Amino acid sequence: MDKSIEVDFAEMEHKLKFYIDKGRIALGSQVKEEPLITVKPDASLMRPLKKVTTYMGSFIAIDCSTRTLKRANNWGIYLMRASYASVRERTVDWSYSERICTVVGDSHVRRSYLQDFRIELESQVALQMLKEQLSKPYHVHGDVRSMYLLLDGGGYFGGERKFRVSLYEECEKNGVRLLAISKNSPSMHDEKGRDLVATTYTMTSHPIWVYYPVRKADKDRSLYGDIAIVKLCAESQHVFRCDIMDYLTQQDIAELLSPLTSVCEDPRCIGYPISLYLAHEFSAPSNSMLFSYYDKIEDKLNEVGLLEALRREERSCSFADEIHGVKHAFEWEWKDDQY
Repeated sequence: MDKSIEVDFAEMEHKLKFYIDKGRIALGSQVKEEPLITVKPDASLMRPLKKVTTYMGSFIAIDCSTRTLKRANNWGIYLMRASYASVRERTVDWSYSERICTVVGDSHVRRSYLQDFRIELESQVALQMLKEQLSKPYHVHGDVRSMYLLLDGGGYFGGERKFRVSLYEECEKNGVRLLAISKNSPSMHDEKGRDLVATTYTMTSHPIWVYYPVRKADKDRSLYGDIAIVKLCAESQHVFRCDIMDYLTQQDIAELLSPLTSVCEDPRCIGYPISLYLAHEFSAPSNSMLFSYYDKIEDKLNEVGLLEALRREERSCSFADEIHGVKHAFEWEWKDDQY
């Protein structure tokens, strides 16, 4: 077993033994939502992008999945799997890192903790990947300034539920093109409270384009990048928020973003960078892996005399799953109640 997983199992035993012996301590944790962004759309901020057919640099993406292994009303045990995918022309490379995360608390506390843990794990994987890439000979990775590093989410760094500032600094030092692309942007509204990303779609006849800037970087509020909105494939109807790190904004934005169009025509995710799609796919553990971890957790909890007490708590909250024929939490992840 990986040493990190051994540490995670020891932490699981400690947390759950304390919970069984002492009960749950109310932490009063409050989930802080991403601040709302409300702007009046301005058509003059629209710029066309140039379609790029071939790009010689690499596109590296990071993503992380969360799967519930065991849960009750007051605790949960989760498998976190962060992966990266590197796409350079037709060559794909990838790897991943897995951790077991045990959280004691109600669903809101667990959700906040897991989001923070996920982003921290993504930062660790990204920093390790950068270290490996930069240590390779020049002829292997090419000019590092042609490397794009794509994060899933907003360009927020430092503090809870934000990427490590050291990741931003490492990319800035080496000239890596660091972008954060969000699958969904519910915090962005136009002046009437409508979805800003959807509103911009109707503002131009260009087949591919960038709307820039929605908002400028504000490091005092942890926003380390200028916010843009991009459409990266003419045949796609999907539009995305794209945060461009502050140290990149002195160059021509359309020129900076146009190479992304070369990796946004895969039919599996048309309009979305294929490296981000692959990172998302590679972060999904197999069912056999989930059952393997589940069995190891049960063996460990049984070994330390906690299993029966914890099983009673699981049964207390799992009846809805059972009447739908679901035996294990990871067999049917509930989008809003999996924590």
